[in-house]
Amino acid sequence: MTAAPDNGEERLRRWRMVLGADSAESTGCTLAGRDVAMDGALTALYGGGKKPGGRGGHERSAGLGASAPSVARWLGDIRTYFPSSVVQIMQRDAIDRLGLSALLLEPEMLEAVEPDVHLVGTLLSLSKAMPETTKETARAVVRKVVEDLEKRLATRTRATLTGALDRSARISRPRHRDIDWDRTIRANLKNYLPEHRTIVPERLIGYGRAAQSVKKDVILCIDQSGSMAASVVHASVFGAVLASMRTLATRLVVFDTAVVDLTDQLDDPVDVLFGVQLGGGTDINRALAYCQSKITRPADTVVVLISDLYEGGIRNEMIKRVAAMKASGVQFVTLLALSDEGAPAYDREHAAALGALGAPAFACTPDLFPEVMAAAIEKRPLPIPDSEVPA
Repeated sequence: MTAAPDNGEERLRRWRMVLGADSAESTGCTLAGRDVAMDGALTALYGGGKKPGGRGGHERSAGLGASAPSVARWLGDIRTYFPSSVVQIMQRDAIDRLGLSALLLEPEMLEAVEPDVHLVGTLLSLSKAMPETTKETARAVVRKVVEDLEKRLATRTRATLTGALDRSARISRPRHRDIDWDRTIRANLKNYLPEHRTIVPERLIGYGRAAQSVKKDVILCIDQSGSMAASVVHASVFGAVLASMRTLATRLVVFDTAVVDLTDQLDDPVDVLFGVQLGGGTDINRALAYCQSKITRPADTVVVLISDLYEGGIRNEMIKRVAAMKASGVQFVTLLALSDEGAPAYDREHAAALGALGAPAFACTPDLFPEVMAAAIEKRPLPIPDSEVPA
């Protein structure tokens, strides 16, 4: 049996991997076997020079070359030697540091990548320039990410919102199985009989099971500027999930300086995503004006604005429009992001103005989104994480 390396040797090995080949002499560590291949993959991306900013404090010259075959081989190597979470980070660095976006237009390159939300965002930004030979491969990559997100999010979302819709349909003469006992007991405490140690309820309060008719209208209004790419992906998946619920009428609107209604494509979130044009300016007021024009039942409508709030339109009109919707009974939710990455840069003045209207702006993770929607449907305070409330 081969003896395991002691802690000192393992620390030196790790520092050697972090600092690169230039540290071989100072660490006194020589790599062997699998470590050599891992170091080669890292060096190909982060280079080997000694300029500030790179791996281990050094900027390294690129070593991948500019051809799709060499990049595809490198992608295969990192998937062999590193876990998926690390692979995704290295792919992102390769795209950002080495300018490999153009290579994503080649089918061979796409077949080698590890699909994730960030890659989908990059592909969507390139979709207009994508040759026909690549589009089917790109759609397959996007579909894999979408299907993985749906598996993760759909069941819990439907269950959470179905419960919220049931509870929002309160009835005064419920069947036994539909009685809300907590509310019924609180409403009848005055009828407590001490001698019998019981409450005689004069009025039963319950929540009816939501019928198959539409109970609530939901409008997702999504900023499609480039910084919102991950949010667009998650919102499109949630839009498809919400649209699959018969008790919700869901509309999906994307905007930059123009407004596009993608509701008729909600049965396939991949179609929705390829209907998005990431980048460009932002006119939130114009988008909200369109959404407002589609509201027919204000008291039963939830509007979700997903935007970093950098407004290129008429700021005062935007705020007035939100105030008017809330005054009419609309439940208005403002999300600075719908992703796992926290809040991006955002317009703090607009966020504060919306918060003053009772529509606090905060970043929301995909796992929290069902709870946010359930709270909006039931017209109760939103579950805002303390760490995500804008200062």
